[in-house]
Amino acid sequence: MMEALDPPLEGTLADVLEATKNVTKQFPEEYYRELDRTDGYPHEFIEVAMKAGLGAVMVPEEYGGMGMGAREASVVVEEIHRSGGTGSMIHGQLFMMGILARHGSEDQKRNILPKVADGSIRLQSFSVTEPNAGTDTSKIQTRARRGGKGWIIKGQKVWTSRMDHTDYFIVFARTSEAPEGKPFRGLSCFLVDKRAVDPKQLTTRKIPAMFNHHTYEVWYDDMEIPEDSLIGEEGKGFYYLLDGLNAERVMIAAECIGDGKWFIEKAVNYSKERVIFGRQIGQNQGVQFPIARGYANLMAADALRWKAAEQFDAGADSGMTGANANMAKMLASEASWDLGFHCQQTHGGFGLAVEYDIERKVRENRVFQIAPISTNMVLNYIGQHVLGMPRSY
Repeated sequence: MMEALDPPLEGTLADVLEATKNVTKQFPEEYYRELDRTDGYPHEFIEVAMKAGLGAVMVPEEYGGMGMGAREASVVVEEIHRSGGTGSMIHGQLFMMGILARHGSEDQKRNILPKVADGSIRLQSFSVTEPNAGTDTSKIQTRARRGGKGWIIKGQKVWTSRMDHTDYFIVFARTSEAPEGKPFRGLSCFLVDKRAVDPKQLTTRKIPAMFNHHTYEVWYDDMEIPEDSLIGEEGKGFYYLLDGLNAERVMIAAECIGDGKWFIEKAVNYSKERVIFGRQIGQNQGVQFPIARGYANLMAADALRWKAAEQFDAGADSGMTGANANMAKMLASEASWDLGFHCQQTHGGFGLAVEYDIERKVRENRVFQIAPISTNMVLNYIGQHVLGMPRSY
């Protein structure tokens, strides 16, 4: 690996990186290539990663976890992507641990977190987005009402990733109408044991997509869950969501940075190996400059990733934690996407060959321009909340 891509890490960051490398070296690019070909799910990788404690980075020590923060969690997913894999199957669990650890009841934390920490259960699915609401979470139509022995949830969700491969999941539903001028009030957050749900009350349909992401459309047909499924206070779920999404933005930025480093390394190595017209193609400025510029852009995004992670872990409430997390995600996604394009261009026809893994990584990286939040919505946030401009939507 190129030294310029690996600034030295110390303390817990170095320990987490080493633990992650011990896992990723067991799963080479060929492993993910075969999963992509067969539309398979990385059960083997998840089992090894969970046993190594990678999914418990943000679980407090008193519940069997490592008691670390978004900084260390971001190291995990960056290295997974840097190794040629994908962190999407684990990053959901990482940031959802934060929601549960920060806002869950003591019983919820003691019953669930130790089992997540030791890898005996999976909490890897997050059910928020709806077909008719999209990014406007205030417009979600899924409803939760009290009934029977607890809560009854009815509604439809879309882009609920990993739903067929999780034991527990978190779902957001409206429990009361929003007061005038406060559209996000009345939303609540529930922790659900999928194994205990009546199969007739929960239906899933996998959504075919351009990459092997395992995401689903979900129908809740009067799904009955216990009274103690509610996370935190009724009607305040949106604020718990925002708290968790700041950590997710940091992790998405880290995944993009991992992809970008993978693209750089592939492109640089090939540019030195490939000789055309009697010279290494990397000598050509038309090949060299885009990769060098992409590296500079990636390093700038990386600096903002660390700043946002530190603010999140410190509990900073200056208003810039969310801004920096969103900007890090946007800049890292744009830098990595650009590097993917130039990595493919550097390889020419071989960049399209499945065996080189570049076309797979390019397809996987494309999602970060859209999800979990689009670039346009990040710009809306900056314009309104950072620069004080009129709301544009």
